[in-house]
Amino acid sequence: MYQKRYQEQIIIVTGGAEGLGKSLAARYLLEGAEVVLFDRNEAALKQTVAELREKGLNSVSYIPVDISDQKAVEEAFDHFDNRHATLDVMVNCAGIVGPSNVKITEVDVADFDKVYQVNLRGSFLMAKYAIIRMKKKNYGRILLVASIAGKEGNSGMVCYSASKSGVIGLVKSLGKEFAQTNITINSIAPGVIRTALVDAMPEPQVKYMTDKIPMQRCGTLEEFASLASWITSPEASFNTGFVFDLSGGRATY
Repeated sequence: MYQKRYQEQIIIVTGGAEGLGKSLAARYLLEGAEVVLFDRNEAALKQTVAELREKGLNSVSYIPVDISDQKAVEEAFDHFDNRHATLDVMVNCAGIVGPSNVKITEVDVADFDKVYQVNLRGSFLMAKYAIIRMKKKNYGRILLVASIAGKEGNSGMVCYSASKSGVIGLVKSLGKEFAQTNITINSIAPGVIRTALVDAMPEPQVKYMTDKIPMQRCGTLEEFASLASWITSPEASFNTGFVFDLSGGRATY
């Protein structure tokens, strides 16, 4: 039985059509929240919303949006404002991997730019427009999903590693900027969580990452949702600008 920590709270989850976002959205709904899913895949969004409602989790809706596009993000938040008076929590799970198991000498600049635009620029845009709304009532929780690759760097994943390192820097900066408010900004740096994103990687790349985990296994969606739902709850009031480990012991700093 889940706690009802999110009664009367409104939450945006990006990348909500599948993977980490979908799992976390279900957890928030079970804890009493109203959830708005952002994702660029409208067909998958519709399917996810239908699946959640079939389970009795009815307080969910969606807005299609490409988070790397500033105008699209502005319009999505305007659409959100037409439905909701406040925003309590924003979690940015949307992200792409880009070239994997590939050395930098073989990486096209266009591929690097694409990964940066979604992972880092998208995080920046979502945080910026969420904070504008949270400032109105001096309360909010922002969680940006980084990666162990952003802490340590993964060989063969220069685009992804660099973009996620940028997300970590963004979180540390924003945490300090808003430390004297009731808005907290944190991050989770997962190791390997078995999602469709990971399944799409070359198997040698997945083995390289998994072999580095002392627990010698992938994390689960449920483990991610459990940690994320605490970080963004009212309970986590003295944590900001921090990167939480979710890597099976790979990174303990």
